[in-house]
Amino acid sequence: MRYIVALYEIDRAYGGDEEGGWFFDTGELVRLLALAPTEGRAVSLAARANRLLSRLQRHRRPVDSILYDGGRHTAIVYEWTAPPSFPEQRPHYA
Repeated sequence: MRYIVALYEIDRAYGGDEEGGWFFDTGELVRLLALAPTEGRAVSLAARANRLLSRLQRHRRPVDSILYDGGRHTAIVYEWTAPPSFPEQRPHYA
């Protein structure tokens, strides 16, 4: 199997008015960072990338801030291929 570590720019989207309003996390693919032969290696690479990103982004506003204006990124592991964005389908309030 092949595992991919992908870099996404993250954001929040408005989900709906239910229960006073709710939001969900979204992401747009920026680039592929690495290919790994095992899941463990991919998770290790993503964790390392996310530690570096947290240091580099420490002065940016958090995604859940009303003043967030973009620019935060995260590394995510996928098997075989990374989708161009997540979630692939808009979630529904249950």
